[in-house]
Amino acid sequence: MAGNKTFTMVKPDAVKANNIGPILKMINEAGFRIVAMKYTKLSQERAGQFYEVHKERPFYGELVDFMSSGPIVAAILEKDNAVEDYRKLIGATNPAEAADGTIRKLYATSIGENAVHGADSDENAEREGSFFFSSTEKF
Repeated sequence: MAGNKTFTMVKPDAVKANNIGPILKMINEAGFRIVAMKYTKLSQERAGQFYEVHKERPFYGELVDFMSSGPIVAAILEKDNAVEDYRKLIGATNPAEAADGTIRKLYATSIGENAVHGADSDENAEREGSFFFSSTEKF
């Protein structure tokens, strides 16, 4: 059975472009409820910890640099079938391949600066949400 929570981040590129509001509006209009949210900045160390799963991949260093380059908005979202529905809403990693009307088609500029992160499984949604939020910060 699919879970009812997922995790997202509005990445530094979308924050810098002043797209937090439009992205959150799309999330709300798609039926998601925000159960935790914070505006923060990842240090190089914290970005490295968050993306540790990619440590051996060639893009890891660039990813850590990018994700620590400016503020982000982290959020836990709630909805039936949350992970799958959110992945559809954000679109393909490459904005050139993302479906029309998706967040990445509208707000991403490249594969690397693709506006938002979205958990890819129920397990990762739980792990990623807990990375940013304590139990007292989740509503």
